[in-house]
Amino acid sequence: MSQASQATPASVGSSEFDRDTAVTRRAPGVYDIDLSDGWTIINAVNGGYLLAVLGRALADALPHPDPFTISAHYLTASQPGPAVVRTETVRTGRTLSTGQASLFQCDDQGAEVERIRVLASYGDLGALPDDVRTSARPPAIPPLDQCFGPEDGPAPVPGSSAITDRLMLKLDPATLGWALGAPSGKGEMRAWFGLADGRDADPFSLLLAVDALPPTAFELGLSGWVPTVELTVHIRCRPAPGPLRVALSTRNLAGGFLEEDAEVWDSEDRLVAQSRQLARVRLG
Repeated sequence: MSQASQATPASVGSSEFDRDTAVTRRAPGVYDIDLSDGWTIINAVNGGYLLAVLGRALADALPHPDPFTISAHYLTASQPGPAVVRTETVRTGRTLSTGQASLFQCDDQGAEVERIRVLASYGDLGALPDDVRTSARPPAIPPLDQCFGPEDGPAPVPGSSAITDRLMLKLDPATLGWALGAPSGKGEMRAWFGLADGRDADPFSLLLAVDALPPTAFELGLSGWVPTVELTVHIRCRPAPGPLRVALSTRNLAGGFLEEDAEVWDSEDRLVAQSRQLARVRLG
């Protein structure tokens, strides 16, 4: 059952998301985690969830608390189960510190395989000045009650919906043509986003938000898995309480790869996160 029905929303620190991204320090710079099967899509662990796991490890290893920019290369597909994260401090300064981290799992022969490697710079979002000069505007998404979630559609494919049970996801009807067999061809996806248990967003859940919507490839008329090759996220400020609005767009699919740009806006109309990823698509 979705946790959205809980009378009391979860808080930061008490949410399933917090429990499932928590790492245990084994030694300086070395962390253990059991990757949850609750954040999978067709049995593969979601890339945004993985980014949050490594983000939590780096927050412990570095002297600054908040990710400002984090770039990830997805090397092999992660699976639910035990994993180890190894971090390294590259540089520390007064306002920014930089580190790198890799997540490893063992294959069937017991050999360690690197799944994902990130390089990130951390700072203190609470110490940033309030001056904002922008031409960016929030996406035009209909009110929440006029948008549609996975629960409004037909029964999901077995094994494909574990992550959706943990999300509050309401898609803009204008980007739902793919679900009705009539994709728009525009390469856009927009949705209201939150965690199903009501936990408000923080910088680490923003790392999940940029990679949690259906891929824009669906609105380009493609289907199937769209694995991320590289993903870079910029966290711009701490989000205000309330649901987020996420807008994805793709302008260029070529050679079996597409870029996907994301913007995440909070309830106070602030641009709180941006990302770009390169992803592979299966053609034909």
